[in-house]
Parts: sequence; structure tokens; C-alpha cells
Amino acid sequence: MLKNTPTFEPLRGFQTLFYKEWLRFWKVNVQTVAAPVLTALLFLLIFSHTLRGQTEVFPGVSYPAFLVPGLAMMSVLQDAFANSSSSLMQSKMTGNIVFVLLPPLSHWEFFGAYLLAAVARGVVVGAGVFAATIWFVDLPVAHPQWLIAFALLGSGVMGALGIIAGVRSEKIDQLAAFQNFIILPLTFLSGVFYSIHSLPAFWQVLSHLNPIFYMIDGFRYGFFGHSDVSPWLSLAIVAACFFALSLLTVSLIRAGYKLRH
Repeated sequence: MLKNTPTFEPLRGFQTLFYKEWLRFWKVNVQTVAAPVLTALLFLLIFSHTLRGQTEVFPGVSYPAFLVPGLAMMSVLQDAFANSSSSLMQSKMTGNIVFVLLPPLSHWEFFGAYLLAAVARGVVVGAGVFAATIWFVDLPVAHPQWLIAFALLGSGVMGALGIIAGVRSEKIDQLAAFQNFIILPLTFLSGVFYSIHSLPAFWQVLSHLNPIFYMIDGFRYGFFGHSDVSPWLSLAIVAACFFALSLLTVSLIRAGYKLRH
């Protein structure tokens, strides 16, 4: 009987790559976690001080309370996108992407590790925003299952989109353009700071074309039980976006698009 015979351990590659991606953002948590939490806190202090007592979006819900879920979800989405996109971009620029491509990882393991790390960073930052704002705002939780579902699906959508942006970009300015001209405007115009019912009719219609609006609105429903559209509609749209982007991302990875030169 042979000893020390190597045995195949399924998902070992996935676990290793995920752990590498986790350490990548956690070892610099002041930059990747604390900084976004501070930004969200500043938004809360400035906007709530300016509009406190002047705006009541939902009956019985103060504007600072309305604002906190939007800021938390905005942080979740932006940081999930930033994690996967910046990791791939840096690996391509430094050339160490080859050490990820050489091992016998399946395209699903590659995709899953980067996606799960992006979701993990988004959720950690979102939890940090709540931990920082709970001292300032009394926030109810009406439907926790809804906020968990939208936090995971929303960060999954942005994590997958970040992988696409990282694969697609060849220079740091291309990635920056993707983030500054697509992700940032869509996030800020998604109802983070307002209800779309306060907008003129044209802008309300335009807001319904923004998938991030449904992530914010559904997530906020988990706290207050109020939303601008049905949470089931929001869940269906966000889930459809997630599966469509996941299939596109996996197909790009399988083809080696801009990964193998």
C-alpha cells in the first residue's frame, strides 16, 4: 500500500483563491473598510443636519433614518465593485495574474472566489456603516430577510460587474472611467438620498431604468416595510441582473478574454 499518495480535494483551489482575496482587502482594512464607513458617516451628518425636520419620505420615518439604509447599501455596492475590479486590474498590471491562471482552477472556481470576496467586503463595509450610525439614528428592522437578500444579491451583481470591468480594462484609467462615469452616477441617482416620488414624472421613469434603484429600494423595505415599488418586483429584477451578469462573466473567464495574452 502506497503512503503519502496525494488525494484530490475538491474546491481547495477555490478556498485558496478566496482566502487570498480576503486577505488582500482585510490587511489594509483602514483603507478598504474604515474609509468608506467614514465617508458614509460624513454624508449622514451633513445631509441629516441640513434636511432634518424638513423632509419625511415615509410616514413616521425621519429623514436621517431613511438615509442610513441608502448609505449602507451604497457602500455595499461600491465596495463590492471596487474589490473585484481593482484586484483583477492590479494583477494584470503587475503580471501576477499568471499565478491565478496556471493552477487547475475551473472557471466557476475563479468566478466564485472573486465574487465571494467582493460580497464579503461589501457586507463588512455595510455592517461597519450600521455600527457607526446606530449611535445617531433609531433604526427599526421590519423584514430582516429582505435586507439580507438584497444585500447579498446587490453585492453579487456589483461583484460580477467588477470582474467584468477588471477583465475588460487594460489600463487603470479605463477602470476609473468605468467607475466614475457608470457606477458612481447610477449609485447616486438610485434613490439613496431621496424617494423617486419626489421627482418630476420624466425622472421617475428614468429612475426605473436604473437597476441600482431596485437594490436600494428593496433593501430599504427590509427596514421600514415601505418602498417606492413592490419588493417582489425589485427582487426579480436584481436576481435577473445577477444571473445574467454571472453567466456573462463566466463566459468571459472561460474564453480567457483579455486574461491570456
